[in-house]
This record gives sequence, C-alpha cells and structure tokens, in this order.
Amino acid sequence: MKSLFLKKQGANPKNKALDFLITYSELDYSLKEIAKYSNAGYSTIKLLIKKLVRDKWVIATRKISKIKLYKLNTNNPEVKKFIEFYWEVIENEINGNSKENSNS
Repeated sequence: MKSLFLKKQGANPKNKALDFLITYSELDYSLKEIAKYSNAGYSTIKLLIKKLVRDKWVIATRKISKIKLYKLNTNNPEVKKFIEFYWEVIENEINGNSKENSNS
C-alpha cells in the first residue's frame, strides 16, 4: 500500500526509500531491508544510497560482519526541511481528503 506521500509526490525509488527511512527513522537498516520495505529494487537502492551518503542525507551507522547499516541523517538541515515537507504533504492530503471520506 502506497503512503499518502508517495501517492501525491510519485513513487520513484528515491521517494520510496526516503518515505521508508522517515517513517521508520528510529532504527538503522541494511540495503536489503531498505529495498524490501520500500518496495524498490535492490540494485537501484544500492546506487541511490551511495548518492544519499555522498550528499549526507543518509549515514552509515554500523557494520555487522560485511553488512553496512544506514539511517536517515536527521542532523542535516536539508533533511530536516525535507521531513517537514514530507509531513506537510501528508497533513494536507489528510485534511483535503477528510471531506471525501466523511461522505462515504
């Protein structure tokens, strides 16, 4: 099931990954978990995470054996703004759709 954010902003791999990482930001995740839970391809996530790490949107938190775990970098000002935007989109969708849902 797509989140309200993905319905409104598009379900491209970057949005899917960020949607997952924002929603479940308390923990860190492997590339395989990010791909699985965001419903995006593993190869795509592998390339995307490299860019997100380089841009400091995602940080590698720890390594378990050969597996690196990643988490959203909530200390990055750009990420903070994006998270605000993310929740604002969801709030607007809920408020905008609440009238339609009450008529059902």
